[in-house]
Amino acid sequence: MDIKIQKNTIGLKDLRENMETSIKRVNEGESITVFRRSTPLFRISPIDAVESGRETVIDFTKEAGDGISDKELLRVMKRVHE
Repeated sequence: MDIKIQKNTIGLKDLRENMETSIKRVNEGESITVFRRSTPLFRISPIDAVESGRETVIDFTKEAGDGISDKELLRVMKRVHE
């Protein structure tokens, strides 16, 4: 008997032990089905911007990849609110 494990599945124990890796996968757009004893329990899926009700106002990684000073942060925030 061949058991095929899909890439988008994970065991509950593996999820607990590798939570950061799973979060990264979901953040990159992947849905993951979590199994316990060969039974699917739940699916973890990314939430799109519309569904979450959130909107990116300022993407600071585009402003300065290494970070910005507090003065620069205030300047950018004031510019957005004008």
